[in-house]
Amino acid sequence: MSTLQFTSQAIRQEVVKVISSFKKITPQRLISVNDLTELGFDILDVVEIILKLEKKYNLTIPDDVPVYSVDDFVDFIYNYKLYRAS
Repeated sequence: MSTLQFTSQAIRQEVVKVISSFKKITPQRLISVNDLTELGFDILDVVEIILKLEKKYNLTIPDDVPVYSVDDFVDFIYNYKLYRAS
């Protein structure tokens, strides 16, 4: 089993990999949008993405945390892991 890295870059790669497993969209397009709904994702897709990332990173993303884009997911996961490490 591989160890997850917690650099922003490594997290971004994992987030893109998880999101692109739902729809075949290039990483460049995923990273360039501010809201995944622009690429055809609906709320159920986003919930499934959240669940997959929560499991992968052993964390909980609260319902009140706005996660609309790759950057939103990366920022939350990175800051959560940084906080937990301190």
